[in-house]
Amino acid sequence: MTVTRGLEGVVATTSSISSIIDDTLTYVGYDIDDLAVNASFEEVIYLLWHRNLPTADQLTELKKQLAENSALPQEVIEHFKLFPIQEVHPMAALRTAVSLLGIYDDKADLMDADSNYQKAIRLQAKMPAIVATFARIRKGLEPIAPKPELSFAANFLYMLTGKVPEPIAVEAIDKALVLHADHELNASTFTARVCVATLSDVYSGVTAAIGALKGPLHGGANEAVMKMLKEIGTLENVEPYVRGKLEKKEKIMGFGHRVYRKGDPRAKHLRAMSKKLTELTGEPQWYDMSEKIESIVTGEKNLPPNVDFYSASVYHSLGIDHDLMTPIFAVSRVSGWLAHILEQYQNNRLIRPRADYTGPGMQKYVPIEQRG
Repeated sequence: MTVTRGLEGVVATTSSISSIIDDTLTYVGYDIDDLAVNASFEEVIYLLWHRNLPTADQLTELKKQLAENSALPQEVIEHFKLFPIQEVHPMAALRTAVSLLGIYDDKADLMDADSNYQKAIRLQAKMPAIVATFARIRKGLEPIAPKPELSFAANFLYMLTGKVPEPIAVEAIDKALVLHADHELNASTFTARVCVATLSDVYSGVTAAIGALKGPLHGGANEAVMKMLKEIGTLENVEPYVRGKLEKKEKIMGFGHRVYRKGDPRAKHLRAMSKKLTELTGEPQWYDMSEKIESIVTGEKNLPPNVDFYSASVYHSLGIDHDLMTPIFAVSRVSGWLAHILEQYQNNRLIRPRADYTGPGMQKYVPIEQRG
């Protein structure tokens, strides 16, 4: 057997959802640059699930279905209030809440195509409500019901803050959701597919994916980037801080990628949004510091920034709590997880790789009284 650590370069399945070829990311053949500039997140959800962009009527119907399913069961809201609320990371709360949704869905274990699609609608619709509701409850605030007339991105910000958001804020979140929606067989997507390949249910697949996304080497990177920016504090501190990290061979979060060699094509869109937002909020230092960090790390290590790097200052500029950055990633990426879960069900085979054993050779059991 040939062993490939981290399965790097191993092709594990076929998929018609997204691709990364020559550092170009596409969703169903549409370049991410094209979608980031022109498409709404709702259009991208439809594209990933149906493999074509929606007509006006199809988009209206999807928005209607998402709006009708966006409210959380009261049981889930009450469960949040039982948490040791100041100690629970929002990703742990999100993971638990998605699992709870499966308990309160009487069709959770139905496996026909229509039932699974309806579960996908319910999960996609409820993810922003989960994040926003938890964020408010831990601050002693009451949850806010979604407004059906608002877009997906606008509704998330409304449920989080209680205010109808400004257009620039909606544009920023919508663009971030589009950019994070899918990314071929990333760690969390592969986790979801492994889970449902056993013919486990949709809720289990998404819960498993959230567990994988929680790690700092995957979705948690943007939160770690903002923590780094806060530690640096000023533009003058960037150079000694970064060079000190490089000398100690310590990882600088938000740089490099397992798949891309010339750079993450998504990063430039959030770089531009970071510049715009930090100027509008009167805090350009976050963009300036990020740009200087990029120039040093890319210059010294030839590591360009990935999508997580500038998303940190974008979310910060919108007044979003830093530990909500990864859950927002999940609000977007669940669209891709669900697309892959539905695709796995359509042409399923249990995912069961082998391991190259490196332990001791054949041994013989020794009774406990004879062991030295």
